[in-house]
Amino acid sequence: MIETVFETANINDISQNLDPFINIVEEIDRLRKDKNAVILAHYYQSAEIQDIADFVGDSLDLSRKAAETNANMIAFCGVKFMAECAKILSPKKTVVLPDKDAGCSLEESCRPDDFKIFKENHPNHLVLSYVNCSAEIKALSDIIVTSSNAKIIIDQLPENQKIIFGPDKHLGAYLNKETGRNMVLWPGTCIVHEQFNERELVKLMTRHPSASLAAHPECPESILRHADHIGSTRSILDYATKGVGTEFIVATEQHIIHQMQLEAPDRTFIPAPGADGTCNCANCPYMALNDLEKLYFAMLNEMPRIEIPEDLRLSALSPLTKMLEMTPKSINPTNKIEAA
Repeated sequence: MIETVFETANINDISQNLDPFINIVEEIDRLRKDKNAVILAHYYQSAEIQDIADFVGDSLDLSRKAAETNANMIAFCGVKFMAECAKILSPKKTVVLPDKDAGCSLEESCRPDDFKIFKENHPNHLVLSYVNCSAEIKALSDIIVTSSNAKIIIDQLPENQKIIFGPDKHLGAYLNKETGRNMVLWPGTCIVHEQFNERELVKLMTRHPSASLAAHPECPESILRHADHIGSTRSILDYATKGVGTEFIVATEQHIIHQMQLEAPDRTFIPAPGADGTCNCANCPYMALNDLEKLYFAMLNEMPRIEIPEDLRLSALSPLTKMLEMTPKSINPTNKIEAA
């Protein structure tokens, strides 16, 4: 795979020289102003990162923000494929990622060489790729989708159009069911959503009979069949904070609960359990690599920095542009960022 994350020094070595009395939040604010930077954070980031971000959202929200911002620097608090999207859409911006190892199990499950062979084995198929993939997979795709807009985009395609969908097989299976399609699915999964356990979930639902279950479509069918609502992270957030009811079980990465608590402090939100009956599986280990200290050093030193060869960027830009063009503005509407 082509390396897209670069750093010229070990961030762990640099952090050892950090003044123990420094106010990290104040320093990040200073750098944000001095460097005309915008901080974008995914819902799966820690509460402290969400609170300091200029904008918190799901993959579709963040893609739009990255394309629209007039900031000079984008500090992307998420995982690598998200920061790559920002660079693809805003090539003149400096894009930094707090931790260079913040990857994604879906991205890692779909290697470009293997996917190219998969694509060649299914000629005359349109390649629809979930945004949770590398820039190289995007370059092999016809259209990129998110969990927010996938059904909307599929419904715009001819009914007889043959489709390859990757890299998430659970999302693909859900979309096949919702659209009546028979897409060929790449067999990737998310390590967070894959670990939710049906037996323990049913036990939890029995203990909380009035709770509604909101689940992300990256979950297996064994979880989705119990759900009262299935949708993207933004959709789950809206359902849990604005829908009917006061108690909700949340089957996605549990850091979204921070936003739920901010928007609806009078409601109860319960993370869905794993096989051991706890919510430990609901923490993404890749998202957890980012923290305020790493964000500070990334902004200060402008590394780890995303750099994408121009030929690869242009190839990956086309399917991303198609996604944005085919998605109504009413889906997760956002406003343009005006960075200080």
